Amino acid sequence: MATPLTAAATLAALKTEGLTVHEHAGWKTHNRDSATGKKFGPVIGVLIHHTAGHNDKELCYKGRSDLPGPLCHAWLGKTDGLWLIGHGRANHAGSVDLDVLNALRAETPLPHDNQANADGNDVLYGLEIENLGNGKDPYPDAQYRRAVLWAAALCRAHGWTEKSIAGHKEVQPGKIDPSFDMDDFRADVRKRLADTPVKATPAKPGTTKPTKPGTGSASKPRVDLSRLIGAAKKDPAAKQGHVSYMAGTNLTEAALVKLGYLAKTYAGDGSFGSTTIAAYAKWQRHLGYAGDDANGIPGKISLAKLGSQSGLFEVVA
Repeated sequence: MATPLTAAATLAALKTEGLTVHEHAGWKTHNRDSATGKKFGPVIGVLIHHTAGHNDKELCYKGRSDLPGPLCHAWLGKTDGLWLIGHGRANHAGSVDLDVLNALRAETPLPHDNQANADGNDVLYGLEIENLGNGKDPYPDAQYRRAVLWAAALCRAHGWTEKSIAGHKEVQPGKIDPSFDMDDFRADVRKRLADTPVKATPAKPGTTKPTKPGTGSASKPRVDLSRLIGAAKKDPAAKQGHVSYMAGTNLTEAALVKLGYLAKTYAGDGSFGSTTIAAYAKWQRHLGYAGDDANGIPGKISLAKLGSQSGLFEVVA
């Protein structure tokens, strides 16, 4: 589980991924937290929808008489691009299968959704893609690519893999959205996450068949050793939620999760806390270190091996 990104961090993550982002007036404070008395988060993943309509950006912002807005965190138009709609709790997921949520949390294969016994609005970011959802309405290349980049941006910011992504049809019985294959979508996000984020290349006008996004740079994200050491020394004793080096910490935690040294529950909030220290110490002991050399504070060799074996990052001193 992870602390939801701030509005500023959300905007920065999306732009870093190469997206042009449009901001709906009031989006930064538009949510259902106060009205429901339920605070958004901790978050465990992202959910993909189609809107089942056209020209429905304002509907997603305002909601309906029976379902107040926002109905998503971001709306993605066929030609209007990506719009930030809300920040905080949104009415997009509804009642979902707890077993599926647990699988997203653990990044394990998703089970069949056969019940609706948990509130997905508590823990999932939501994207609504403008599409009729009838299997005949195409997703233009540029629109599909932006959906991949949106999901990749949030996963990258939290240190998640593509296994933290689900379609609405995979979490709530009876839903059919989105009307494209989620395994293909996750594969495209996985390819994107393997690369350093670069500015997206717009698709040629007039194309409509979904294609695989480009991969961008071949280099991996980089973790600054000195900044990470500073976070490891400062964060454990700081106030709960303190963040010194979000990007580097999230990548390090994601690597520890991938290699089995840290539970996903404790990863992705950007803070190099005591649990991460303990997990990193286990990694150091695995490498043969002992005593003060296995105190949970990253060193150049152990961090480089963590990045290499996980395949998630490179180290700069």
